[in-house]
Amino acid sequence: MRLITRGDLDGLTSAVLISEMETIDSIELIHPQDITDKRFIVHSDDVLANLPYHPNCLMWFDHHLLTDSNEKPPDNFKGMYRQAPSTARVILEYYNSPKLQRFDTLVAETDRMDSATLNVDDVLNPKDYILLGYTMDPRTGLGSFQDYFLDLVNALRTSTIAEILNMPEVVKRVERIKTEWEMFQELTLQHSRMVANVVVTDFRKVSPIPIGNRFLVYILFPDANVSVRIHWGPNKTQVAVVVGHAIFNRTCKITVGEMLSEYGGGGHFGAGSALLWEESADQAIEEIIRKLQS
Repeated sequence: MRLITRGDLDGLTSAVLISEMETIDSIELIHPQDITDKRFIVHSDDVLANLPYHPNCLMWFDHHLLTDSNEKPPDNFKGMYRQAPSTARVILEYYNSPKLQRFDTLVAETDRMDSATLNVDDVLNPKDYILLGYTMDPRTGLGSFQDYFLDLVNALRTSTIAEILNMPEVVKRVERIKTEWEMFQELTLQHSRMVANVVVTDFRKVSPIPIGNRFLVYILFPDANVSVRIHWGPNKTQVAVVVGHAIFNRTCKITVGEMLSEYGGGGHFGAGSALLWEESADQAIEEIIRKLQS
């Protein structure tokens, strides 16, 4: 049985919970649009978590908006779907097992991270599971981490968060975040502009992008109620666009995941992403910014 998930804290916690309850032989990390665009082959013994539904899978767990760009599950699918703070929360409810009670704090912190229910201290001085989440968030910029992800799945099943934060690779990643903080802040200011209520950060001309906290932009631009972050995708034929409601100025009303589904992406009410082809990216980005202003 193979588990396919996304490489962020919600994917990690989902992997921990499922690995406790199922016999998982391998774990694969992919981007949600790999499912949407049918670039990834899903087999009949695969478990999907924190990703769009695929009709070939054995089990499916998710909490994102069901949009027109993705397949809809049948009524009798195996697994669970509902809009919730995290996919990990959905999995915890599905199994409802005493075996998983020791992960209650991990799931609660994953809820906060994935729904961006954070405070200023969580951004400027993160601790424990929130700090761990930043070390593996692909939007932080720490690069490929398949082996790191697998190590953390095993560690979270047997170790305390204090022990995990002392693991050499975790320490190394935390130090990189601290070292590059000022450079990331400076480049965010240099490459961001306000368009009415929208803060637009375009990192396509920055290489490499320094390691940094994706929520910092809301402290630097407190008048913005939504952000658009632009950078190159996994290869330079596509442009990644990440949209998020401001986490301290929660007045944006647009459903981000539904809007981005028009561009092949998806997400939640308050956050989402899409991969755009380079030749049409600028036009699509301007459309997105206009919609966010309205």
